[in-house]
Amino acid sequence: MKAERQVLFWMGAALVLILAIGLLRDILLPFVAGMVIAYFLNPLAGMLERLGFSRLWASILILLVAIAAFVALVVFVVPVLATQAQQLALALPDEVARLREVIDQWARQRLGTRYPEFEAGIARAFNSLSENWAGLASWLATTLWDQSRAVVNFFSLLLVTPLVVFYMLLDWDPMLEKINGWLPRTHAPAIRQLAGDVNDAVSAFIRGQGTVCLILGLFYAAGLSAIGLRYGLLVGLATGLMAFVPFVGWASGFITSVTLAIVQFWPDAVPLLMVVGLFLAGQAFDAGFLSPSIVGSKIGLHPVWLIFALFVFSYLFGFVGVLVAVPVAAAIGVLVRFALKVYLGSALYNGTPGAAVKPQGDTPNS
Repeated sequence: MKAERQVLFWMGAALVLILAIGLLRDILLPFVAGMVIAYFLNPLAGMLERLGFSRLWASILILLVAIAAFVALVVFVVPVLATQAQQLALALPDEVARLREVIDQWARQRLGTRYPEFEAGIARAFNSLSENWAGLASWLATTLWDQSRAVVNFFSLLLVTPLVVFYMLLDWDPMLEKINGWLPRTHAPAIRQLAGDVNDAVSAFIRGQGTVCLILGLFYAAGLSAIGLRYGLLVGLATGLMAFVPFVGWASGFITSVTLAIVQFWPDAVPLLMVVGLFLAGQAFDAGFLSPSIVGSKIGLHPVWLIFALFVFSYLFGFVGVLVAVPVAAAIGVLVRFALKVYLGSALYNGTPGAAVKPQGDTPNS
């Protein structure tokens, strides 16, 4: 098969895959979530196998522990988060009014003759926020219900996802061997290396960055709760979970926490400084220890490219798009780097026949 035909074949296959995801996105969520969870847990299954468990019993044990952890989360943590979210939604108008009062007091003392102009601008901003809040909340609720089919997806996640996780863990190695047997023999080494590079990038994110997000969520939730910030558990866990978007998650949590601290504690500056110190410590902890030691440099995704991929895939495919955005972005990044390497060694770039790129590798890491 000529190179042009190979390119057309793989481009056609990718297009068919994208169209299939777009058409089936409303029912794919439990399956995609199950595959992501199984990918995250597969090294644990391999470790249990090395300890003497069969693959079947390793998969059963992991599934039982995961279900127990999920039940404990639902029983002990979710009610607290739901209560804090409900309290925040009910208290938000009063919190906004309190924030406006604090800003007015500060501006009146600092701005002098320029205060009336500042007051008019603040009044317009807060009035616009108040007018649009109800409409925004209604739109958000409608969007979540219509696009996600909340009830159906909730029960499908509870019932289907554990089955997908179990069978993916059980059949992981045979599945890889089967796929390896389907590779075109001439290009099998190159495809194996590309698959290994993609696996390194994806595993660094899903396993590495996922672990970092959990640690940071617990860190921020415990710290904000210890400071006494209202809704600290909710904001802290949300900040940790959003940490998969470089800087954006941290900045969102920082701004939200500082705003809530101003509303709750002003004019006492000590709790506010403690919140600022907590987030600076969390950022230093992440940048100096967590990410280098757990994630490393294997992701290979520029933050702008990662944010762009998340926006595009979430817009096209909803929550399913959020789950597949990073793996697809990592795969595209690996393919682009490989294509660039081939191009730099080609006659098209050098003007003379270049040495062929001969990737090394056997099988993709699991």
